[in-house]
Amino acid sequence: MQASESRYEAFLEKLSRERLRRDLTEIAAREARTLEVCGRTYVNLASNDYLALRFHEALIERACAWAREFGTGSGASRLVTGNLELFRQIEQKVAALKNKPAALVMASGFQANAGVLKALFDKQVLGADPLVFSDRLNHASMHFGCQAAGVAQIRYRHLDAGHLADLLDRHATHQRPKFILTESVFSMDGDIAPIPQIAKLAREHGAMLVVDDAHATGILGEGGRGLSQGADVVIGTFSKALGSFGAYVACSDTMRDYLVNRCGALIYSTALPPQVLGAIDAALDLLPTLDAERARVADLSAHFRREAHGLGYDTAGSSTQIVPVVAGTAEDALRMSEALREAGFWATAIRPPTVPQGTSRVRCVFTAAHGPEDVDELLAALEASASRLAEAASN
Repeated sequence: MQASESRYEAFLEKLSRERLRRDLTEIAAREARTLEVCGRTYVNLASNDYLALRFHEALIERACAWAREFGTGSGASRLVTGNLELFRQIEQKVAALKNKPAALVMASGFQANAGVLKALFDKQVLGADPLVFSDRLNHASMHFGCQAAGVAQIRYRHLDAGHLADLLDRHATHQRPKFILTESVFSMDGDIAPIPQIAKLAREHGAMLVVDDAHATGILGEGGRGLSQGADVVIGTFSKALGSFGAYVACSDTMRDYLVNRCGALIYSTALPPQVLGAIDAALDLLPTLDAERARVADLSAHFRREAHGLGYDTAGSSTQIVPVVAGTAEDALRMSEALREAGFWATAIRPPTVPQGTSRVRCVFTAAHGPEDVDELLAALEASASRLAEAASN
């Protein structure tokens, strides 16, 4: 074994000792509510398919139809020959959804955040090092984009608009370009950023506000518009509530043109294939008709939070379809996840570095495929788990 590989092996062994090692689990899923692992069926509480659209017949039909008509691949990047005529109508629909003049479809959410932020913070274009104010719990892809651009973030306390205001005031005399980065809904806590307050601060300080609206688009806001109103640039995905794959940027015409010319993640990536574009297009058409599904998900989530609190569980600041059950240590989260699997629920243990030390949790996600009976049975499993832990502690 090469010396370098032995170091990687030692790193993996350390992760195993700390209960932080991750492994890929093969699953089978043929409908939105459940999945199968090793022949056993579980209620799926780990999916971001909030509206249960990935098995919706309209998405499947359009994906198949567009694949038959336009083939199974785009053949090139969008600046070569991959800019299929299909992109135009999708980008017009996204721009309308986000109330922006323009939009740009990209390959994935991580790629969009990383590539767009790197382009936005280009020091050669800006003529100076930008000042980037960032919620400390922003998604890893946003931190990656800042790192790729060589930006040292000025991080404000999670969801704390007052702290952000203080930091902006402290830098008020600086003439360097200013940016504010936040998610609308945070994927590990299920809480919501005070976007109206942050947008007001951005206007007052001449800062560009960039919002990752991935976990709100489709499922929250009027008609599923998300929670990004007031942002200058909105980044999100089609892989969550919209049930497909890919990402978008909604912005001004100037920003769209700039990204086409400067965003390496777009310039050097093969364009999305027709079948994926077909599913995206169908999902965008469905969104205005899904108010009942959005309301059901909100009701299920609220009921679970209320009852979980009654059992003594901490659900962090969740007010959305994402409800973490905070366990504490990585070992505690793994133990809770395993107890839920024994009861027939697939809910993933989330551990550092994805979340801060001491806040490992089981992340429960509610979708339009779930029903009240799923929530009640999940609560019963958590109650039984709490009783077992209390009994073990007393012994």
